[in-house]
Amino acid sequence: MEAEQKENTVNNKLKKDKIKKTKKFCSNIGGQAVLEGVMMRGSKSKAIAVRSPDGTIVVESSRHKSVKEKNIIFRIPIIRGVISFFMSLFTGISDMMRSAEVYGADIQEEPSKFEKFVSKKLKISATTLITIISVLLGLAIAIALFVILPNYLTSLLFEIDALYHAHAIYKNLCEGVIRMIIFIVYIVSISFMKDIKRTFMYHGAEHKTISCYEHNLELTVENAQKMSTVHDRCGTTFTFIVLVISILLFSLIAGWQESLWLRVIIRLALLPLVAGISYEILKFLAKFDNLFVRILKAPGLWLQKLTTKQPTDEMVEVAIKAFKTVLELDENPQIKTTNFSDPVEYSKSREMIKELVKEDSDTDWIFCEVTGLKRQELSTLLTVTLIQHNRAYFMAKEKSLGKPLQYILGYTEFYGYRINVDESVLIPRPETELAVEKALNICKDINAKSLLDLCTGSGAAAIAFKKQLPDLNVTASDISSKAIKKARKNAKLNDAEIKFIKSDMFKKLKGKKFDIVFCNPPYIKSEDIKGLQEEVKKEPLKALDGGADGLDYYRILAQNSDEFLTDKGILVLEIGAGQSEDIISLFGEKYKNIEFSEDYSGILRIAVLKRG
Repeated sequence: MEAEQKENTVNNKLKKDKIKKTKKFCSNIGGQAVLEGVMMRGSKSKAIAVRSPDGTIVVESSRHKSVKEKNIIFRIPIIRGVISFFMSLFTGISDMMRSAEVYGADIQEEPSKFEKFVSKKLKISATTLITIISVLLGLAIAIALFVILPNYLTSLLFEIDALYHAHAIYKNLCEGVIRMIIFIVYIVSISFMKDIKRTFMYHGAEHKTISCYEHNLELTVENAQKMSTVHDRCGTTFTFIVLVISILLFSLIAGWQESLWLRVIIRLALLPLVAGISYEILKFLAKFDNLFVRILKAPGLWLQKLTTKQPTDEMVEVAIKAFKTVLELDENPQIKTTNFSDPVEYSKSREMIKELVKEDSDTDWIFCEVTGLKRQELSTLLTVTLIQHNRAYFMAKEKSLGKPLQYILGYTEFYGYRINVDESVLIPRPETELAVEKALNICKDINAKSLLDLCTGSGAAAIAFKKQLPDLNVTASDISSKAIKKARKNAKLNDAEIKFIKSDMFKKLKGKKFDIVFCNPPYIKSEDIKGLQEEVKKEPLKALDGGADGLDYYRILAQNSDEFLTDKGILVLEIGAGQSEDIISLFGEKYKNIEFSEDYSGILRIAVLKRG
């Protein structure tokens, strides 16, 4: 008897040892990829680590109740999976939006009128509202794509005579297969998008980091990179399990109703149950590592190959930072949490921006843009928020790569008016303001009634004319459709009533006459284009290139302009450096009175041509 008891004890110990060998160590920390970063969530805390535009890693952390501290409902199998499913929808989108605030260049620091309205009327932040809308919109798209569409396609397929009387189970299985195909096609399609591809790389970094910890290795980039990009506890695997469970459950319970919408309603009603069961299966499979479990997990792991990509070392570094932050917060309740809104010293931020843009004036302009302060107020600034710093760095980095600051900001000032600009139009110059000033004085002297702004570009000059002389009838033309579109928007922005005509110089203006024809045409020699500053070469070259000698457009003006001027009409031109003699040669026959004015550098830049 005693020998039998000893044998049983030994056998029980062997069984327990065998179970231990098949059971895996699973961290209670999970995560998700966000925009240029990773979110990690532990039992008591959460951390979002993002690679800031200046290259540094910034972290926002928070604490939450552990499962043991929550209501018992959060610990009931199936129900906890349902709760986790819906909570992950909200927190996932919220975390993604939060990371975008850090990395994005277009985030406004000051609340907009809409944000203030939402906060006052609905008692929630605009971010919360946008998150709710995003979740609802995402659910609507998911329902349309993965519930309604598969149902509809299956209905069409089984309308075929040979399949019409098939058993409901086959219809449900077919619907499930179609849903699976749609899901795979969807994942493959979005993986070609640049931002999604990078997010998938961060997804891989998240998995590598967690696996490194679960393999009891030191959390270093080198060790993490040795791990696989796939992981047992992954949302992709969860989605695959949901698809499989839905196929089985719908086949056994739902039958096949003739009404498409009834089928959709039944599937939506069963979705929480499907999610709850899938959650429990995912947790169970993640705990074990044996041949049977590997076979069950294999399809989900294969599918992860589509949603995870090999990350760079820098991405793994971000994931490790998020993971370590959660570890420390979970272990030590005394550690303070951090926030993306924590201040950055203005002096250090400015030093970093100045190093990129070189000029104090551009540095000032950038900080005025991100803080909303006037230039003279910057001297009183002690700190900026992290988001403001990142926006400033983002702009400075683009400028350091040769992009004009006006294009980065999206606007410039011309004659006191805000003019929106992008790569479709030239950036208005100070010299052109001088030409406009000259033309305005002439308009007043001759009591001009009408003016044509030829080669209007952004519409800056035309807007200045109309705003300064409201009774003046202003017409603006350009050969570029994009320029005309931008000029129209600028006119509307500045409440300036201007008539716009798309025309190659005078071709679409036949029969029209003006008291003033103002033109700032392309006047740079073709061979000189290559020698221009890199920033200038980012502007539309067609608006700069004046032909072999830079005079192509002046020849057109010399041959045709008098036809479009009234009897006492005057032609006002902006010209290139050293072109005054050429202007006299081209226009001297028709225009007996030609005067030139200098720009700020003493270069003859403005030509005023009169026939009498």
